[in-house]
Amino acid sequence: MEATRRWLERRRLEIDSALRRRLARAAHSGGAPELLVRAMRHSLLAGGKRVRPILALEACRAVGGRDAWVLPACCALEMIHTYSLIHDDLPAMDDDDWRRGRPTSHVKFGEATAILAGDALHSLAFQILAEEPAGTRFAGRRDRVLALVARAAGMVGMVGGQVRDLESEGRRIAPRDLRRIHRGKTGALLSASAEAGGILGGGCRREIEALGRYGRAVGLAFQIVDDILDEEGTRAALGKSPGKDRAVKKATYPSLFGLDRSRAMASRAVAEARRALVPLGKRAAPLESLSEFILARQR
Repeated sequence: MEATRRWLERRRLEIDSALRRRLARAAHSGGAPELLVRAMRHSLLAGGKRVRPILALEACRAVGGRDAWVLPACCALEMIHTYSLIHDDLPAMDDDDWRRGRPTSHVKFGEATAILAGDALHSLAFQILAEEPAGTRFAGRRDRVLALVARAAGMVGMVGGQVRDLESEGRRIAPRDLRRIHRGKTGALLSASAEAGGILGGGCRREIEALGRYGRAVGLAFQIVDDILDEEGTRAALGKSPGKDRAVKKATYPSLFGLDRSRAMASRAVAEARRALVPLGKRAAPLESLSEFILARQR
């Protein structure tokens, strides 16, 4: 596991470097307000696991693609994720003062600026997806990825899942409803990240379908572990306030199934993810390692 951690840290640093360059280029190209740029930078460059961009990067590599083909999308996916976190932390949503070990955007910059910083990251992400990688060779791939990510981030994906999550607070819901919430809230963008990497890397239909199955299974495991960590983690380890789900009586895997059964479900999801990678052969070894890391993570 230590070797996996070192490998993930190298990948995270690659993504962080690409994000810094991308945000600086966008800020200097159109005269964006300095306050807005500072708020965007505060949340985007605060650290984080970078799971979504690493998924896309390694999926692209697994089908024989080049890093340059997928790095713009990696940045866009992390921007979409970060915008969702900024809005998620607002008083009207989860009302959290901490994220990734620093004060949340609305605490540092005020609610209005935080909302607009999230909006700006969201729109910049889709600009990147629409424009890069440049050239007619990639036009079809760009179109496919743009539609895929828009669906995953929107009303039948992440945003829809967040609404269902809010609706579930204080209610006892069925397991199928919990799965539906998290397929949208967390799983959709994780699965889209893996598929987007495969598409941009030039993967065939069989390879991209395998990456989609892998992404859905990894997304489930990620959410279950997230729910467990909210029960057992500390603010120092998580970089955010633990116990929030229980406080507002959200539907979670531990609340429905208990901690032990939830851990077993996460393990089964990772096993399913590994099986999905079989058609990709040895080139998918990093994706297999990533799934094991997700299961064992402590933050």
